[in-house]
Amino acid sequence: MKNNYKMVKNAVGRMVPDHVNGKSAVPYLGVGKFGPTGRKAAPLIATCADYPSDGNKVVADLKTALIKAGIKDGMTISTHHHFRNGDLVANKVFQAAAEIGVKDLMWFPSASFPCHSPLIELLDSGVIHHIEGSMNGPLGDYCSAGKMRGLGVLRSHGGRYQAVQDGEVHIDIAVIAAPTADAFGNANGVNGPSACGLLGFALADSQYADRVIVVTDNLIDFPCIPWQIQGNYVDFVVVMDKIGDPAKIISGTTEITKSPDRLLIAELTAEFVKQTCILKNGFSFQGGAGGTSLSFAIFLEEMMKEMGIKARFVRGGSTQYLVEMLESGLTDYILDGQTFDLEGVRSMRENPRHVNTSPFTSYNYHGKGNFASMVDVVVLGATEVDVNFNANVVTHSDGRLLHGIGGWQNCLFSKCTILPIPSFRDRIPVIVDEVTTLCGPGELIDVIVTERGIAINPLRQDLIKAVAGSSIPIRRIEDIQNEVEEICGGKPDKPRFEDEVVAVIKWVDGTIIDSVKKVKSD
Repeated sequence: MKNNYKMVKNAVGRMVPDHVNGKSAVPYLGVGKFGPTGRKAAPLIATCADYPSDGNKVVADLKTALIKAGIKDGMTISTHHHFRNGDLVANKVFQAAAEIGVKDLMWFPSASFPCHSPLIELLDSGVIHHIEGSMNGPLGDYCSAGKMRGLGVLRSHGGRYQAVQDGEVHIDIAVIAAPTADAFGNANGVNGPSACGLLGFALADSQYADRVIVVTDNLIDFPCIPWQIQGNYVDFVVVMDKIGDPAKIISGTTEITKSPDRLLIAELTAEFVKQTCILKNGFSFQGGAGGTSLSFAIFLEEMMKEMGIKARFVRGGSTQYLVEMLESGLTDYILDGQTFDLEGVRSMRENPRHVNTSPFTSYNYHGKGNFASMVDVVVLGATEVDVNFNANVVTHSDGRLLHGIGGWQNCLFSKCTILPIPSFRDRIPVIVDEVTTLCGPGELIDVIVTERGIAINPLRQDLIKAVAGSSIPIRRIEDIQNEVEEICGGKPDKPRFEDEVVAVIKWVDGTIIDSVKKVKSD
């Protein structure tokens, strides 16, 4: 299936396939250049006559639920990553599918993690045909080696909602891990022993999938309040001993950096926000989950206290640091898209000003606006950037596919997008002539902050003027690149690829912005 395409050049000069997994695909046309047509997709019409009048949708186990949902070869099965590396449901879903004997399933996760590496065996055996979703760690390696039978498709969180809403991806069966649910299928993530926060990434699936299965380890009497997932969308409820380990929603990417260089980068980023007058009463910001971004939030908090100002809202992924800002009165609201630690879970449960959101309101590019573009400043990470301010977040310097996009692409539409990054990692320069994989176009990336200086995109003359004469180290991106290459002994070696495409990167509008090729084996 993955070889049934021809390569075409898109608007940023990248060669991309014109078909992906048997469906025609549109090459990237530029920011705001692709307009959708038609109407939203729709789920099957249901009738109350097919469901118990007492509202009890509980069935014996996952295998029973999948059979009742009509699982068969070639279907699309979706799961979600609210537990991040602590998820205990997705593996069991496909193990049950293997026992039933179905083949060639498409797995459509909102994200995958190393905990899902046991599914490689089911990819090898043919139970899973391919994955359309992020592939972190071992699954990314598997895809990069060309072992997956279909093309991997990486989408942003908003792009995933767009794909479901627009009918680009039709979900046959959605399986939603819910820390608390009632027998009718109402569910939330803020209560119960496995509380993980919100369930926003499952919202599109619950609304558009043909069949929806809620899996919980905390079944309570009707009604489950709040209901982040409405039981009116749910077909079956399954009770398991444990659906996830909430402690593992915390990972190495959600811990403050201890590196002196990266602390300097975080401090420079906060100082830049202050010097450009973005930092003012009623402003808004979003920080990523990386250690540098988290440290930026702490520096920003101190500046806000000194200046006597507060934010109108902070956009999450929530962490204990954002919770501290909310509880100390430094922001009116946290608008949370993903809960990154247990303090965030507690806050969402207890504080009505800690609001759960979904990709529909936050990120979906095919909506009537979303509030990503209303955020004053966003601070994100990247694996590579180039001299044209294009950025890569999915592949490493060796070309291996090891990360997902998350909400990164969607956040680029903020009023000021800053990427604080080290100038090199493991003696490999991070600023390159051309990124290995283009995930975000340079016209949307405004500032690059390194420990060796700050580069402002020439398109943002307003920012350049705002810091003219200030003490912060503003430099041309090419000058930072040249300095780092001298330190590291020259330009980095380019990754070695074969001609075969193993995955594609979707832009927020569903077009293809780049391809990922099979890494040559040594």
